[in-house]
Amino acid sequence: MELRELCCCKMNKAITDRAAFSYIRYANCWEDADILVQAQAGEAGQKCLSIAAAGDNSLALLVNDPELVVAVDVSQAQLAALELKMAVFANLDYRDTLAFLGFNSSDNRIAVYNKLKPKISAAATAFWQQNLVSIETGIIFHGKFERYFKMFRNYILPLIHSKTRIKQLLVQKDLRERQEFYQHHWDSWRWRSLFKIFFSRFVMGRAGRDPEFFRYVEGGVAEHIMQRTRHALTDLATHDNPFLTFILTGNFGENLPFYMRPENYSRIQKNLNRLQLFYGDIDQAFKQYQMKFDFFNLSDIFEYMDPVIFAAAANNIVQHAASCAHIAYWNMLVPRSIASILPQQVQQLKELSDNLAQKDKAFFYRDFFVDEVIA
Repeated sequence: MELRELCCCKMNKAITDRAAFSYIRYANCWEDADILVQAQAGEAGQKCLSIAAAGDNSLALLVNDPELVVAVDVSQAQLAALELKMAVFANLDYRDTLAFLGFNSSDNRIAVYNKLKPKISAAATAFWQQNLVSIETGIIFHGKFERYFKMFRNYILPLIHSKTRIKQLLVQKDLRERQEFYQHHWDSWRWRSLFKIFFSRFVMGRAGRDPEFFRYVEGGVAEHIMQRTRHALTDLATHDNPFLTFILTGNFGENLPFYMRPENYSRIQKNLNRLQLFYGDIDQAFKQYQMKFDFFNLSDIFEYMDPVIFAAAANNIVQHAASCAHIAYWNMLVPRSIASILPQQVQQLKELSDNLAQKDKAFFYRDFFVDEVIA
């Protein structure tokens, strides 16, 4: 067995054998599609490979009129989430989609689902039949990560700040006003103490993500997230951040994620037939799709790989990339850079990466990289 295949097998054992994938981990994508779509920034007709997760960002890639988007995931549950969202886009109007998914209120989601059921696969139907409560109350609330934030919002945040102060945080302010508000009204000893406990490696690994996802993390998890949160509450606008709004209030309000904004809805609908789902890992997808891809949305998958496996995975991706392809990915806690280990084949688009990273509303990530395959 060659090195690339051996490393892929090790990666699969580390993730799929040690972390559970039978339930939805993420009901929403927690990476900023606004900067992802700008990283895509190519002509129409691209072939794209995208980590599926909740599906939001794979749907978002359709706005640039690609020829194909292959949404890949090792979790049948995550693919079931995306498949249901695709059926919703294909069969409901914009207003009904907002209501069904949970962005707006609704009292007939089960009835709507029963009409959509013939439009989804047997595997997706089997999953959702076991999770009708999630549909009834809105699927955007029912990932493990979303429930983790609900715990923070319901049990930790009230011990720190009042509802009035939370509303004040989300009021539009300029940079100086945000800095002063954070310093004088938000950054209390309770905020720092309880935040560091709740977002510690131990608590987050059990209630939010999975201990396996922190295997290659060095240093303090809570300290990093605290630093990034301070950045979000001071350097970034707080009034229009969909991720911050959801965490603090329990829904997106008017700050809808990219794929659910009215100006993008019809464009995604038009191109839905160009989105294909693939159950498996990236290596298996490459074997299935004998083609070169022009764009990659890799989320933060390199977080879960040791350096040797990361190098093999990066090389495999580059081998299946078209000339001048863009490879977009995030680092949260583990530093990984394709351009740094394959400098003869890949260059980092540093100016673009830095500009987009500065605008990234998914504030918990330390880096956003856009690499380009050298022609």
